[in-house]
Amino acid sequence: MTTTSSETTSLHTTDLGRLVLLSWIRPSNGGDVPYLLLCAVGDDEDGTNPSTATVEHLLRDAGLAVGGDSVDATRRPDLPISLLVVPGSAVLTLPHIKAPFIPPEGWLAAAEKQGVACLVCTTRPWLGGDPGDYEALAAFANDQATLEASARIILPARGLRS
Repeated sequence: MTTTSSETTSLHTTDLGRLVLLSWIRPSNGGDVPYLLLCAVGDDEDGTNPSTATVEHLLRDAGLAVGGDSVDATRRPDLPISLLVVPGSAVLTLPHIKAPFIPPEGWLAAAEKQGVACLVCTTRPWLGGDPGDYEALAAFANDQATLEASARIILPARGLRS
């Protein structure tokens, strides 16, 4: 049985402010695992911190919930999130957002070898200053509060022919 909601929602992506997408690899016994972190950096349109509710809305529009277990998108082809990996770059697509990025070569090699990447999308804003401060961002990405405020998705790393 299918039900339809009469609730109308709208997302103003300007409410998100700037988003940062960080890529890294984590070594494991099965080879390096590619990771992505997507979060707001705390500077929405009116200069205030981004609304956690707005980021939650973004996740809800993608069919995701904050907290809980990881979602395996390889088993959910209807999930409106995708990762396209091509030589030298990649594109993460979510409802309302298309984020091209240039990850390190090691990340690209790991994504190709593993065939997946792990996306952490957190409702917790990055308020730690310069998004180029990789040590501070790594500490933020691994912080328990960040992980508890996140949706975690295992995404197929698709190429142009997959």
